Amino acid sequence: MEPSRTQDAEALAKSAHLPLVLAELLLARGISNAASSHAYLNPSTDQLHDPLLMLGMNEAVARVEQAIAQSEPILLYGDYDVDGTTAVVLLKTAVEMLGGVVSFHVPHRIREGYGLQSSVLETAYADGVRLVITVDTGMRAVAEAETAKRLGLDLIITDHHLPSASDPLPHAVAILNPNQPNCPYPEKSLCGAAIAFKLAQALLERRDVARTREKILPSFLKMAAIATIADAVPLRGENRVIASLGLRELRRPVGAGLRALFNVAKLDPASKALTGFDVGFRIGPRINAAGRMDIASEVVELFTTRDEKRARELADKLESLNKQRRDAEAAALAEIERRLAEDVELREAPLLVIDGEDWHRGVIGILASRVVERTAKPAIVVSVEDGVAHGSGRSVDGFPLLEAIETCADLFSRFGGHAFAVGFALPAEKLPELKRRLVAHASEKLAGREPEQLLRIHAELPLDRITPVLAGWLHKLEPLGHGNPEPAFLACGVRVCSSPRIMKERHIRLELSEHASAAGAMKCVGWDWAARCAEKNVREGSLVDVAYRIRENEHPEYGGIEMEMLGIRNAEDRNEK
Repeated sequence: MEPSRTQDAEALAKSAHLPLVLAELLLARGISNAASSHAYLNPSTDQLHDPLLMLGMNEAVARVEQAIAQSEPILLYGDYDVDGTTAVVLLKTAVEMLGGVVSFHVPHRIREGYGLQSSVLETAYADGVRLVITVDTGMRAVAEAETAKRLGLDLIITDHHLPSASDPLPHAVAILNPNQPNCPYPEKSLCGAAIAFKLAQALLERRDVARTREKILPSFLKMAAIATIADAVPLRGENRVIASLGLRELRRPVGAGLRALFNVAKLDPASKALTGFDVGFRIGPRINAAGRMDIASEVVELFTTRDEKRARELADKLESLNKQRRDAEAAALAEIERRLAEDVELREAPLLVIDGEDWHRGVIGILASRVVERTAKPAIVVSVEDGVAHGSGRSVDGFPLLEAIETCADLFSRFGGHAFAVGFALPAEKLPELKRRLVAHASEKLAGREPEQLLRIHAELPLDRITPVLAGWLHKLEPLGHGNPEPAFLACGVRVCSSPRIMKERHIRLELSEHASAAGAMKCVGWDWAARCAEKNVREGSLVDVAYRIRENEHPEYGGIEMEMLGIRNAEDRNEK
């Protein structure tokens, strides 16, 4: 750390009464004084923005209140992922609490695909619906909005996806999206469910501000937090407040569905507080499995049923679907890794487009993420079915993927997304041209840039400063995730003070000390690091630099504070790196 930053960290630590390393981490997050540090480490509902700051909110609230007052049926039109289904749950609950009549439609990923469908709007109109509210979708549904207008359906669009750079905004009574032009709402990176939460907040506060803020919003924050973490929006600003408060409320799950879902995920929030990891990697995938592999509408039923038996049935089904998802993902990933190993031209391209016949469309987005993790390159995975190529892409910092596919807009039958994730469909015969154009675009935009899989070290932390007290302070950074990464620390010149222990042929456990003796040695576990440590000739007596995270091992016999290895090098190689 530069001397001036060190001084800033010391000043912040003193004024805010914080450990120095925590002050360093807060400074890296742009938090530089005691007041903002206290607010960051202690989120409260007072930090939620006024929903009426959002462009279109007054018009949306007025139209929903009119529908409730006149007993007009309202249709909620969602999406099939965690964000879309939880958004439906939030708005459905709010409207029903206010006495409204509401139904919902969540499209089937395979049979209907993403986005608003004119056929569903026509059916809704025939059934007497006169107000449709989209959640987590609709921002590019210009043609479908015209269908609604022609039918006489009022449309409210709530969505967080970026509007089209070339098309006009869809016709609607109101559009709630902080990313639309001229919207003054301070938090631009809300997920779809969080925008639905803001509409619910505005509606409920019109009825009873005090009761809403004290009793209702804390409960609603549970769903909003799950979506915020699982949809991987940056966990900064209002998103951090929503996620943090929601995790706190999830310690006391009231609904039958949440309890059943925690049970199949083997989580007990009453005995151990949930983390961002728990939601992102244990709860989120199970919810997403419904939309990826079957019918996402059952997620809405799970979170709204009061029948314990039915909740258990639905949670068990999500568990089964998640296993199917993992199996389908593993099979396709094995094929992708084989191609990357054998096809030099594919492997060396600046952007990877990998297609396969009849790969399950529910996992191609996950597969694209896996390819990005392995290659540090933008990646698009395509499933070809019945002459149609369905694609999902993920990107890296500095390469806006939506901008890239917009250069090929004439090829698609539909497309959308944002800088880091896109989805599309096009006739399969156009796939070679898509590959050619995207690789050419990436070659230009990424010229001179080598793919990098960087390990970002947040602070240097000697072993003698790793204590249970510090671990407790670090918990206050939760929830960790995109935009609020888990801290990675560096310890330099530490000694391996006993023979490395190999576990299951792949993993390694070291004992590290800053002293010549093993007294007070710190345990360090390296998952999948056994081979790499052998390559570096790490053995008893070696002096090494270790990048690590702090972990709390809860095993009754050998638990306690330990290190999780992220990287290791021989100390003598330090100046060569």
